[in-house]
Amino acid sequence: QRMRSYELAIVLPGKATSAKKEKVKKLISDLVNQVKGKVLKEDDWGKVELAYKIKKEESGIFLIFDLELVSESIKDINQKLRLEDGIMRYLLVRKE
Repeated sequence: QRMRSYELAIVLPGKATSAKKEKVKKLISDLVNQVKGKVLKEDDWGKVELAYKIKKEESGIFLIFDLELVSESIKDINQKLRLEDGIMRYLLVRKE
């Protein structure tokens, strides 16, 4: 099982507090550790006006993570993120 590079983008509501952001960063770090992956980099793009409303929100806070994961763990991570309250959207893609 070899590690591959992935990028995870998470969108929180524009009014999310910094405590909420920290909670999500810790969640990602814990999830990745559980599947024996690595968080290589973490970027906070801050608040961005959305092109269209998502769940009635006009702005979102974008958090971007560079991860190393084995592909078998992707399904687990997707399931857990789907259930996480307060995450409006997320996208986990493999980097070439």
